[in-house]
Amino acid sequence: MSEPQQVRMVKCVKLHKELPGLDRAPWKGELGQRIYENVSKEAWRMWVDHSKMLLNEFRLNPLDPRSQKIMEEQMEQFFFGEGSKPPEGFVAPKH
Repeated sequence: MSEPQQVRMVKCVKLHKELPGLDRAPWKGELGQRIYENVSKEAWRMWVDHSKMLLNEFRLNPLDPRSQKIMEEQMEQFFFGEGSKPPEGFVAPKH
């Protein structure tokens, strides 16, 4: 029987508390490393939901380098800046 997996905890910059961290860097480069070290799984899930809205509203192609740059800037804002803003005129869908 293998040892129980130790959960890596981080002081989440988004949620301001100690929470389980990501299993690996979710993005390439320095930003991915900062996210890995400072963002919880819970906050990353919040970003994934937010990023879907951004991709749709801005009509971004995840494979396009320009779109990746926009997403990277939004990710930086979401976790380490003022928070990623929805596009101009965006209205959240009613559930």
